Amino acid sequence: MPEAPRQDSSTQPTDEELRTLDAHWRAANYLAAGQIYLLANPLLTEPLRPEHIKPRLLGHWGTSPGLNLVHTHLNRVIRSRALDALCIWGPGHGGPSVLANSWLEGSYSEKYPDVTRDAQGMELLMRQFSFPGGVPSHVAPEVPGSIHEGGELGYSLAHAYGAALDHPGLLVACVIGDGEAETGPLAGSWHANKFLDPVHDGAVLPILHLNGYKIANPTVLSRLPQDELDALLRGYGHEPIHVTGDDPMAVHRAMAQAMDTALDRIAEAQRAAREEGVTERPHWPVIVLRTPKGWTGPAEVDGEPVEGTWRSHQVPLAGVRDNPDHLRQLEAWLRSYRPEELFDAEGRPVADVLACVPEGGRRLGATPYANGGLLVRDLPIPSLDDFAVPVDKPGTTLHEPTRVLGDLLAQVMRDTADRRDFRLVGPDETASNRLQAVFDASGKAWQAGTLDVDEHLDRHGRVMEVLSEHLCQGWLEGYLLTGRHGLFSCYEAFVHIVDSMVNQHIKWLRTSRRLPWRPPIASLNYLLTSHVWRQDHNGFSHQDPGFVDHVLNKSPEVVRVYLPPDANTLLSVADHALRSRDYVNVVVAGKQPCFDWLSMDEARVHCARGAGIWEWAGTEDGSREPDVVLACAGDVPTQETLAAAHLLRRHLPDLSVRVVNVVDLARLLPREEHPHGMNDFEYDGLFTTDKPVIFAYHGYPWLIHRLAYRRAGHQHLHVRGYKEAGTTTTPFDMVVRNDLDRYRLVMDVIDRVPGLAVRATAVRQRMADARTRHHAWIREHGTDLPEVAEWNWNA
Repeated sequence: MPEAPRQDSSTQPTDEELRTLDAHWRAANYLAAGQIYLLANPLLTEPLRPEHIKPRLLGHWGTSPGLNLVHTHLNRVIRSRALDALCIWGPGHGGPSVLANSWLEGSYSEKYPDVTRDAQGMELLMRQFSFPGGVPSHVAPEVPGSIHEGGELGYSLAHAYGAALDHPGLLVACVIGDGEAETGPLAGSWHANKFLDPVHDGAVLPILHLNGYKIANPTVLSRLPQDELDALLRGYGHEPIHVTGDDPMAVHRAMAQAMDTALDRIAEAQRAAREEGVTERPHWPVIVLRTPKGWTGPAEVDGEPVEGTWRSHQVPLAGVRDNPDHLRQLEAWLRSYRPEELFDAEGRPVADVLACVPEGGRRLGATPYANGGLLVRDLPIPSLDDFAVPVDKPGTTLHEPTRVLGDLLAQVMRDTADRRDFRLVGPDETASNRLQAVFDASGKAWQAGTLDVDEHLDRHGRVMEVLSEHLCQGWLEGYLLTGRHGLFSCYEAFVHIVDSMVNQHIKWLRTSRRLPWRPPIASLNYLLTSHVWRQDHNGFSHQDPGFVDHVLNKSPEVVRVYLPPDANTLLSVADHALRSRDYVNVVVAGKQPCFDWLSMDEARVHCARGAGIWEWAGTEDGSREPDVVLACAGDVPTQETLAAAHLLRRHLPDLSVRVVNVVDLARLLPREEHPHGMNDFEYDGLFTTDKPVIFAYHGYPWLIHRLAYRRAGHQHLHVRGYKEAGTTTTPFDMVVRNDLDRYRLVMDVIDRVPGLAVRATAVRQRMADARTRHHAWIREHGTDLPEVAEWNWNA
């Protein structure tokens, strides 16, 4: 049983301690403001001149003093209580503060030795901020101690809970800006405390920073009466602790007491759960911090109030280079922090400034929990042969691919039961997506009330279900970034809800790959099922395969997209994805019964190739080039392509047909554009340079054209896919409506192979007639034609 952090009842800091806390806070404020403004003269050893000022003033001051206050006081409790802690900095563009604090504690110089902890390094720290060739204005991968990109708002609290899962000794503080608190994802994230296990998980301490304003408007929560805000937070299951003021020493005293009170409550809740077996869900503390926006900055500029208003959001003094009054005001502002008391003659922080700073890996900028590649272990994945389905002949037996995968995931759950570093997340769809075998190994995480009718709810479960794709994504990102593994299972159409979140994660991975001090983390793996072609029962609202298009627009060194056509290829792809590092893997696979095409050995080889010829499916004999290539990607398109090949074999036996299946979509790209891409020799050998290629694709057809537009044979490429013709109908009618059916594919062959249009007119007419019969049949019987419903490869 993990130990709870110890309590510390000494909630009253001494005057001396308050003095050193204030020194640290002033130093961080000075460095934060200096990063926005200064090119040179970092210690103000001479009067400020225009040439000391950056030509373009970029950055955000308004949130910085509050973030610095939190960092200072987290240092205090981490040091006094010997805590392992991580902080998520939610407010947008909080970079100056977190950079300043990591430089003060020395972790920044450890990662970037040229930015030394002295005057020379201070000048470089300031110069590089929001400067060409430097660092961004928000908390980014380059910032030690960060796992959260601060440029896009709404995800901080979900990331914090994901980081706390299965880290029982970890405190995750999360600063939530009051602008960020207005977003939907953040509002949904308050419910995450109903999933936090006080026995096996760490604790999350939300710090709601109400400084009153966004870019140009007041914030909703800051304008609520305190009793209404308290009622809201208590309704979410939190007990608020308020810190309010603008007098620094009074705020320091109140903040120190609030931190101690919150951590004592957390420690007691964990002790009761871990030592006494208490199962009642705790009401976790939340600190509500009200300080002025732009606190300690200019009170007024050009006759307009600035401190405590929206005008302090970005750069309070914008005309410093050209306006002597602004320059004088900036110098007075910077000197108000008394830098000569905070740094010695060489620019090193003095002892008072560093009195609260923890040591070693407990510094917030040095914690290994913010650099998950240091903690991640290989996932124990069992042999695929233990889960593979037997395939004596292709296309004669059927299995539900995701159900087969569920058995594998259940074993992974069992094999990680003690180490607890694998989670399955999804929006209320684990069983719907046929993955319910995992419930034999782990229940669903749940800390709220239960009823006798409930199934699989488990206070210590590692399956996470909540009807918020944002929360699922945020949990998994936080989990992966702190050194663990996982899989996000989702209906294909609704994964678009997290389009923007995956953007940010891809950017994070792309940037962190360029930082030698950030080792690789486990990949973010999506399993998209209940897909477009088998949402015939739910209809048009549930039919959208476009997430693949969205992802393939992103950094090619990071993104991977797989469309396994059957159960064994899904196992092979999943094995690869779960073992991989620093990728975003998107796997699209069906949950409905699907033909088994390849044995496990064949599936491994085919998936390793990513795209290949299925010789048994075509009719080419090797004596000449094929007359036509039937290509396919996706389970339903593969079935329709093979059914079309079957029809061609019967009706046009002299036609030489090649069948190509694509599992890895990036194989279609040129090698120079994607690491998985084919060079021109490979591509031309597979698809030919001058023969018609009829490509049946799972998603929007123009994606295939975009991937292959530079190939020599692109003018001969004809793609069929989803074209927004969806409704509630039969499974086969979905493909007919979108012209992806076997009969249409045969017609396309006849239309595009030179000479067939005349000599195969009768065959084409039969295909068109079959489509007509289909329309009449489903309207009378409500089911698909028997020749379709009962088809198999060996029929």
